[in-house]
Amino acid sequence: MAKKSTDEMSFLDHLEDLRWHLIRMTIAILICATIAFIFSGFIFEHIVFAPKRMDFPTYKWLCKASQFIGINDTTFCAAEFPFKIQSRTMAGQFSADIWTSIYAGFVLAFPYVIYQFWSFISPGLHHNERKHSRGFIFITSLLFFIGVLFGYYIVTPLSINFLANYSVSVEVSNEFDLSSFISTVRSSCLASGLVFELPIIIYFLTKIGLVTPQIMKKYRKFALVIVLIISAIITPPDLASQIIVAIPILILYQVSIYISKVVVRNQNKKQKVHV
Repeated sequence: MAKKSTDEMSFLDHLEDLRWHLIRMTIAILICATIAFIFSGFIFEHIVFAPKRMDFPTYKWLCKASQFIGINDTTFCAAEFPFKIQSRTMAGQFSADIWTSIYAGFVLAFPYVIYQFWSFISPGLHHNERKHSRGFIFITSLLFFIGVLFGYYIVTPLSINFLANYSVSVEVSNEFDLSSFISTVRSSCLASGLVFELPIIIYFLTKIGLVTPQIMKKYRKFALVIVLIISAIITPPDLASQIIVAIPILILYQVSIYISKVVVRNQNKKQKVHV
């Protein structure tokens, strides 16, 4: 039976189509999560717990940078972090393994998830817009993975270094729960991955007329405040970390303004052609 065109589909038909796209996304994530669960030993040892060790590349670079500017007494050059990771519940480690595998499955399956999302919305777009589907999937996935890597190699080590060395008294020792440590790594990576999707979000908001380059320029100062707030949320509350995270977000904002300009210019050209 031939698939109905977008114009022929009713609201219930659209819901049914969306349901199948969501089912395919879920199956892809579960398959990737299963693979991640099989290799969970490698994931925990070499990925999740890697920022806990002082031989992590970020700490080495920051240690050398600190020594270069004459700062020798820094936590980035310490032998080890002053904390331990503990599991305080019976099912703590099993639960951590399952949920870490699921989130890893989402990251691995992200390009396919985006493909399904595009497959759902593309029938409502013009033919020329559908031709760029491959570019959309590639760019969206690339931005997400760059954001995840930024969160893993920048946000995560800065957060762990600050929180692990923060102390209100020598009477208190840091013994972090397993779920708390994993949550810090996970939220830093996923939050950064989603923040790096800003240009894609601005593209669609411009397409539907909710955002224009003029609006983005006019409210650039407010955007700066929002960026600093986002940086404060996903990083420890020290100024250096917030600035490091804020810089790429501000660059993405400027790129988004340019993207918005291109979208508006193309729309104006199409209107002139039709006139």
